[in-house]
Amino acid sequence: MGKLAVRALRAVLVVVLAGTVFVQALMVWVLVSGSDPEDGSLPLTPLRVIAILGMVSVQVALVSVWRLVTMVRRGTVFSHAAFRYVDAVIGAIVAAALLWFAVTALNAPGQRADPGVTVIMGGIGLAILGVALIVMVLRMLLAQAVARDVEAAQMQAELDEVI
Repeated sequence: MGKLAVRALRAVLVVVLAGTVFVQALMVWVLVSGSDPEDGSLPLTPLRVIAILGMVSVQVALVSVWRLVTMVRRGTVFSHAAFRYVDAVIGAIVAAALLWFAVTALNAPGQRADPGVTVIMGGIGLAILGVALIVMVLRMLLAQAVARDVEAAQMQAELDEVI
């Protein structure tokens, strides 16, 4: 991975992380201060809590990706330590999907006249779960690469003994 790509990715990660922290701070401030009264159309307090938790899942994924990029730069990504971060990304994506399904459930009673919105929101939740499945497939590829790397190291050691 080139230095420019790493720097660009890290810049994006920092901006998104700062944005999620800002949104979290606003949501917590509104929850604590109670400055925005609910008009009864949507249950805003649960939606705000879900938004705060959603930002946590995004932050977990961002930090994990940062750590994986660091491992790539050091050339240590093909190790068992990388699985911890990949698993954290998968968990964060699944958590985000579950939170999205919670938003869909909270929004559904208001969509009785037009249930298509709820169906679309459910489809978006399934798409988010699909992303988690894609990352799981990539995890399996990483596992194969780690196994090949270990095998190559063993073969090199045997070859060094012979020579």
